[in-house]
Amino acid sequence: MALGTATASHELRFDAGRVCLDLLATDHPEERFDSVPVLRAWIAGAGLVPPGTSLTHVDSSWPPAFRELRERVGQLVRRGLGAEPRSGCAGALARVNEAARAAPPAPRAVLAEDGALVRELAAPPECAALLGAIARDAVELLTDPVARAGLRQCAGDNCPIVYVDSSRGRRRRWCSSEVCGNRERVARHRRRAALTRA
Repeated sequence: MALGTATASHELRFDAGRVCLDLLATDHPEERFDSVPVLRAWIAGAGLVPPGTSLTHVDSSWPPAFRELRERVGQLVRRGLGAEPRSGCAGALARVNEAARAAPPAPRAVLAEDGALVRELAAPPECAALLGAIARDAVELLTDPVARAGLRQCAGDNCPIVYVDSSRGRRRRWCSSEVCGNRERVARHRRRAALTRA
């Protein structure tokens, strides 16, 4: 699939532990939802639809709706981390609750050519249904004290990504060991090498 921008599908992040948090990662380090093809790739990659689901009906009205929900969910998540004032989130809460009311896409089981049952959607997914699935995930995350206690912001330099720390001992520091963790290890190595040379 040609994505049409410099953003390749492999650059989309799905390692935050929840689909609503993966949504928040779509504006770092740059806006990802600036084109319909990238949004289609994200919807498929996030698992919002079964593999092979046609998303050709997704049009230019969808990215602004996803960006708007991302902003609202972000306000609530930052509030949960203590980075957003409690009083400023009433509008975000109302919007997320409104979006969560939409029924998610209806799945059905069908027989594949090999006789196995596979999941597909009963109809092409509507924008409101997919936004509803993400909003429901945010409501579940933010109202579950155990899950909410696992929310962390990446300790990487200038990385705003929030993830759920489900590691043993809750010691995870980075959104991704391969991305921010590797940058930190390289920076630490360079600092040690510079001290050795000095």
